[in-house]
Amino acid sequence: MQNFTESLRFSLQALQANKFRTFLTALGLVIGNASVILVVTISITSRDYILDQIRGIGSNLIYGQYAAGTNTSTKVDADFIKLADVEAVRKQLGPRLIAATGVMTNYGRLLINGKEQDVSVIGSDEQYPLVRNMVLLSGHFMDENDVQQRHKVAMLTEKLALKLYGSTSAAVGQVVKLYGLQFTVIGTFKERTGTFGLSEITNETVLMPITVIKYFMTVERIDPIYVQARLASDVQPLTAAIKQVLESRHRAGARYDVENLSGILEAARKIALVLTLVLMVVSAIALIISGIGIMNIMLVTVTERTREIGLRMAVGASRQAVLEQFLTEAVVISLAGGLIGILIGISIPLSVRFFTDDIRVPISITSVVVAFGVSLIVGVVFGMLPANRASQLNPTEALRYE
Repeated sequence: MQNFTESLRFSLQALQANKFRTFLTALGLVIGNASVILVVTISITSRDYILDQIRGIGSNLIYGQYAAGTNTSTKVDADFIKLADVEAVRKQLGPRLIAATGVMTNYGRLLINGKEQDVSVIGSDEQYPLVRNMVLLSGHFMDENDVQQRHKVAMLTEKLALKLYGSTSAAVGQVVKLYGLQFTVIGTFKERTGTFGLSEITNETVLMPITVIKYFMTVERIDPIYVQARLASDVQPLTAAIKQVLESRHRAGARYDVENLSGILEAARKIALVLTLVLMVVSAIALIISGIGIMNIMLVTVTERTREIGLRMAVGASRQAVLEQFLTEAVVISLAGGLIGILIGISIPLSVRFFTDDIRVPISITSVVVAFGVSLIVGVVFGMLPANRASQLNPTEALRYE
């Protein structure tokens, strides 16, 4: 313990004698360790954000639609998913579901800013907002009574409400005319996670009871059917069960595509993992380069201090003590740079919280431990060669060195 304390004291004195060079030598570790923590933090944050966005479309979501068939148009019409099919899914798979709903999509014309314009009109029921994870902006969602009694009520998307009435709250209670009928606006909504028009909901969409919109459709066609599974572990089995229910209720040969978001979620996880590995490799290269820098500087230091080493050996210092001193110097430089890098790597994600509350930036304790451990390893591994060279010097030749 005394030898280590003495080695540490000598090392600190030597490093303080060349502060600027010590700083430049440690700078590589500062950058490398900060990079490791930031890379892991960015990777975790981006992965969680992407997965949250996907889940925001609908938790444990399963969706199905008619795929194809080889028959006449009359029989194809019969193959389409019907309201009765949605009810059958609810009855047969009820305990395993949180909700199940169907969507009918049509188009209508609304008077917007004095001109008639086409808008998307979708029909569904009271379970639709739950399955699709919709956000209520004003008013209230349709309820079971609205659907069963075929009330002429409607909900507007946020952008349509703004275009028509200037605000979402002002839209509630207004009357819009569609298909020659007057519909009372009971609420406004938006998707929790934007699907950029890839779902049935567009920027300008009117939502009404499915029992009403079906009277304005030439054919009753649910496209798609949405189901929310109660358990994440049951999503895959439930996907197969829903497909079986649909196929069992229609003619042989009719095909239905029933999918879930698990494939997309898994793909997102794999992409995040690959991205993390690539960035970690880049950070590892930075740390290795930093270690090589430490080794080079320490080799130069050994050369510059050859007479000092010879003098220490001449007055009784053992080769082990010389090795420990130079190895300690390398480790001190490495750990000092590593600790500064860790502080920078932690402080940057923490500072994000002062600017926004929308994005949660988690800090990985594992990355901090790994960064510290790597700093120690770099100091030992890349400091060993210079330290060993210093300890192997011949005292007599070292004293004569100019």
